Order: sequence, then C-alpha cells, then structure tokens
Amino acid sequence: MSLSVPAIAYRLVSAGDWVRRLAGWRRFLFALAAGLLSALAFPPFGLFPLLLLSFAALVLLLDGAQLSPHPIRSGAAVGWAYGFGQFAAGLYWVAYAFLVDPLQHAWQIPFVAMLFPGGLALFLAAACAVSAWLWRPGSVRICIFTICYVAAEWLRGHILTGFPWNLPGYGWSASLAILQSVSLFGVYGLTLLTVLLGASLALFCDRDQRATSLPFAMFALFAVLWTFGAVRLASPRATVPGIHLRIVQPNVPQDQKYVAALRLAHWRELIALSHRKAATEPNIIIWPEAAPPFLLAQSPAALDDIAILTGSGRTLVTGAVRAERNAAGKLIVHNSVYVFGHGGALLGTYDKFHLVPFGEYVPFPDTLHALGIDRLVNQPGSFAGGDGPHTFAIPGIPPFGTLICYEILFPGEVVDESRRPGWFINVTDDSWFGPASSSGPHQHFLVARVRAIEEGLPVVRAANTGISAVIDSQGRVVAQLSVDRAGVVDSLLPVAQTTVFAHFGHSGFLLMLLVLTIVTGLLTISGGRAEKPFSGLENSG
Repeated sequence: MSLSVPAIAYRLVSAGDWVRRLAGWRRFLFALAAGLLSALAFPPFGLFPLLLLSFAALVLLLDGAQLSPHPIRSGAAVGWAYGFGQFAAGLYWVAYAFLVDPLQHAWQIPFVAMLFPGGLALFLAAACAVSAWLWRPGSVRICIFTICYVAAEWLRGHILTGFPWNLPGYGWSASLAILQSVSLFGVYGLTLLTVLLGASLALFCDRDQRATSLPFAMFALFAVLWTFGAVRLASPRATVPGIHLRIVQPNVPQDQKYVAALRLAHWRELIALSHRKAATEPNIIIWPEAAPPFLLAQSPAALDDIAILTGSGRTLVTGAVRAERNAAGKLIVHNSVYVFGHGGALLGTYDKFHLVPFGEYVPFPDTLHALGIDRLVNQPGSFAGGDGPHTFAIPGIPPFGTLICYEILFPGEVVDESRRPGWFINVTDDSWFGPASSSGPHQHFLVARVRAIEEGLPVVRAANTGISAVIDSQGRVVAQLSVDRAGVVDSLLPVAQTTVFAHFGHSGFLLMLLVLTIVTGLLTISGGRAEKPFSGLENSG
C-alpha cells in the first residue's frame, strides 16, 4: 500500500520527535549506533546514504539535548558517542599493526581500541558542544552544526601532525562522478557540502516544514556536481609517449620482512619480478616502501644487482630505509626513496617528512618508553623527518613527486610548489593495515585516488602487499594488482591536467566556510533566539 506525501511527512515528523525524546543512556547508545553505521559509507562498503542519514540523526539528537538540564554537556556526550562509533568501526584495522610483533605490542590493543577512537572523537564532542551552545531553531541550526562539524574535521587534520582519515568527503567513494568535485574545492570542500546535505535532511522531521527548501537545494547542487563529474569522466584517456612503467608488488608479510633467514629470498623475488619479460620492456621500475630488507648502502651485492637492472637505460625508484651519522655521531634513520639511473647511478634521495606517530616516532619518548610504549617500526636509531615534498627532474621522464605511505593523506600538502611535478609516485607498505579483508588498504587506496583528482596529477602507487595501481588524473584506475598478490603492474603513464584546486588550494573551501558563516549570522540576527526550540516535546533528559 503506497503512502501519500502528507502521510510520509507525518511519519518523518513522528520519527524525529521519537529521536529527540531519547535521553540519558538511550540518547548515548543511539548516537553510538549512528556513528557505527556511518562508517559503512567508507571503503570497501561505499554505503554513502548511511553517512548522510547519520548527520540528520545527530542533528535530531542535538535537538533533544536542548531539552536537557545541561544542553552543552549533553551535546558533547552525543558528539563523542557518535565519533567513537564511527572511528572505532572505520579504523579498527589499526589494531593489526600491533599484531605484527604480538609479544611486544599485542598487550596495547585494548588501550588503542579505546584511546585512539576515543581521542579522535573529542574533536566531534567539541563540535557538538559548541553547536549546542549556539543552537537555534529551523535551518539556522543546520548551518551552525555544519560549521562546527567541518571546523572540527579541519582541526583533526592538522593538530598534532593531523590525521584526516575518513573525512566525510571520502564517504562518496561509491560515486567517482561526485568525487570529481574535489578538483574544484578539495576534499574539505566536499566534506562541508556533504555534512550540510546530510544535516539538512533533519528538516524533514521538523513540525514546521517551511525550511525544507534547504535539503531540496542541496539535492539540486549535488545533481549539478554529479553532472560536472560525469562530463569530466567522459574525457578521453591520454598517455605520455615513451614512458613504460612497471610496479613491483612482492607481497611480503610484515612479520616476515626482516627475518634474517628470509631476507635474501625477499631480495631475489624483487629482482626476479623486476626482470620479468613483457611485450614492451619498462623503462621505469618502482618498488614499494622499504622494499629492500636491509640497508642498501651497506650491501655492495645489492647495489650490483641494481646496476644490472638499470643497465639498459632504466630508472629504478624504490622506498628504502636510509641511515646516516649526524655531526655528533648519532645514528639517524630515514624512511626514504632512492632514485637510481643508468648503471645504478644514484640520482637522488627523498626523506619522508610526515612521520606516523607511534609508528615511526613516539612523542615524549623517554616517558612513554618507561611505560613500555615504543614505536611499531623496529629499526636501529630513531626516525628523522625530511624537509618537505620534492620534485625529481630526471632526463627523459616527466618531473615527478614522491610520497611515502600516508603522506598522501594530507590534501594541499603533497606538492613541491617551487617546481610542480607532472605525476606522483606513492610508495607504501599496507601490510601494516591487515589482510585483504581489512578496510585499511581500501581506504588508503581511495585517498590516493582523491589526491590525483584534486591535483590533476596521475598517481603511480607501489604497495608491498597491494593495492598497487596506476591512477589517472580523474581518479580512474588504469591498472592495478589487488591485495595479497605477488606480481607486477605494467602500464603507460597517464597525462596530467590542471585543476582549480591545484591553483587555489584550500581557498575555495575557506570561502565556502566564510559564506556559510556570514549567512548563518544573518539568519540568526533576523530570526532571534528560542530558549527551548522543541519545548513542546516531553523529555526527561
């Protein structure tokens, strides 16, 4: 039996009132459940409607918090519960890193399972607390919520080196056409529009339906963005003449990588895969992060193998651990990229500048070491950071930038502005993120695709256990090798293109945020403030 429009509207209003009436632990658990379900929007699931509906639910829960004796405190609790649910479900794979050396680190998993998502959830708790403090009835509260939420996500991506993983903009992983909009205003801009769209759905649950023009306007805007993306994706695929790539994926489990008895076998596998016959021989070979299982500078035999591999005019780009002594004689270790030219000539090195907290360095090392907490990467000495993005200019090859592992996570921070590259090489080792069934490698892969769209630069991604791929400047996957497979990816290099984001960076996002703030202020001044905007509801909370 079909329902009429008034009947549907009535049911939505009733559902909204039910959510607003939730109090105490019921409100907390509902927020937690909304956060858990929202994580299904991110890879490998791609259920983006759940993310949008979770934002609407969060707005309704904050409506209910206004009816409690302590609305700001209640709002903070709602935000924290939602954030904990989303981060616990979306980032569960972090625990796999602690199982690589279980005798040393497995005991930390229960603490990480609580502290990591709980700490990230503090950003959303702050966003919802400020929202509750500024709350107004009608569409104004949607704008207030969006501003506070997006500001919190921006801070999450920048404070304490930042961790902008699973931003709401990535929730559109199932729609490559929508993701094309990041070429205009970046993933933070798409995050703002996504939160605004999802939060506006709560207006369908209001008794006063006069404000429902906002969600319809947002639907229309996203229809325009989808059309823009579809047109952009219809462009032909062009390649750079004369560039033949080979990505080597050795698929070495992390717990076996540095076992002394296996190192030689791992090295021979790298060399054998690199020499594998192909219809067109590659002239650029790319190995993943820390591919050599030893220090190259201390292995003349390995350098001889590289000289033979590059003897026919090839270039080898490989991730590798690099060690050196500083002026005081202290051993300093870098997570690096080496570029070898013809005959094994070293053409340059790049040192990772955005290190992973607790993975490659530990803040307050002496204090935390006393508590038994050390970094997960077991290398001699202490990792040191590099000086920022670099562009390599190698004769016969378009200039390229190198990014190691999660350095590609940071929008607007991946390009050497002094000399813009024509493509990226992203070397990584996602074996830390768990098996093929884990969400981690798929989420990381999506990040690489979004960076390609933002910057208009192809990404050539070499991952130890996958996903290795060639990604064009529209985020389309040209060729790939999936998780937990050993092999090679042979491909041509896609061409670069210019984007608005590449020229203006986060300016578009910041302008959008400024305009939304001004509009919110004007609506607030014209509409006044209601002390209890939903006081007609009974609520014991």
